[in-house]
Amino acid sequence: MNLSEYKLLSVLAQEKNMRKAAERLFVSQPALSQRLQSIEKEWGAKLFVRSHKGLTLTPAGELVIQFANEVLMKQEQVKEKIHALESEIHGTLKIACATIVGQNWLPKVLKRFVKKYPHAQISLITGWSSEILKAVYEDQVHIGIIRGTPDWKGKKMHLFKDHLYLVGKEMFDLKDVLKTNRPFIQFKSDSNYFQEIQEWWHRQFQTPAKRVIVVDQIETCKQMVLNGIGYAILPGITLHGIQGEVQTIPLIDENGNPLGRDTWLLGYQSAFELRQVQAFLDIVREFLQNENQEMEK
Repeated sequence: MNLSEYKLLSVLAQEKNMRKAAERLFVSQPALSQRLQSIEKEWGAKLFVRSHKGLTLTPAGELVIQFANEVLMKQEQVKEKIHALESEIHGTLKIACATIVGQNWLPKVLKRFVKKYPHAQISLITGWSSEILKAVYEDQVHIGIIRGTPDWKGKKMHLFKDHLYLVGKEMFDLKDVLKTNRPFIQFKSDSNYFQEIQEWWHRQFQTPAKRVIVVDQIETCKQMVLNGIGYAILPGITLHGIQGEVQTIPLIDENGNPLGRDTWLLGYQSAFELRQVQAFLDIVREFLQNENQEMEK
């Protein structure tokens, strides 16, 4: 049986009259009678008893009508859910994000997203930008957020650029690097970032650091600087809330411009067409606009 036949039985049970039921269903009485006979044949039982007073359900008919009404009610519930899907954001938003951005910038954006779209789910992985790019290439995620200048032919959106700083408890001038006995604390990063820092260092000092400590995480590096163990080069994105505790000296490139790193959001066109991705992009644009307005004040 199809849904129209369940509807037919339900109307017949409500009207208990072939003429009135035919009018509601916009069919002729002979056509309705023929369809009812076909349905009864399919069930292998008489569903209605016909008399001059109208139609009366048989015991078998009561069971079938109960089933038909349950099916119609379930259909209506599914329709309501489909409508809700169209008016609300559902599904899973899959993001791969550079660790530094995932720790310092993305949580503020996701807070807005989950508040506005509580029915959406989030899947988040973090890592180096090279790993993020690989995850997007292999279609493991909808969007990637990476640092640096991506070699990406698909859709991409520039998020922000933050400058790099020499940071330390007793770093008042770049020349202090050559005077201090404290170590240069480096955190492991992707090769592009490491190369950028190496080139700047060579242009600036023409000699390697006296002592170097390498740590796995940028947060560990920052905490070691905060505790006066040594100095480091850190992106501005990591310095919010600690500027008063350490000295920060901006890095300048060979053209006299502040040295910094760009952050990009990228993905395939097909992913950008998903409603949960579109909703996230709207939140990102709104967040960036608010940040720019705050900076202009």
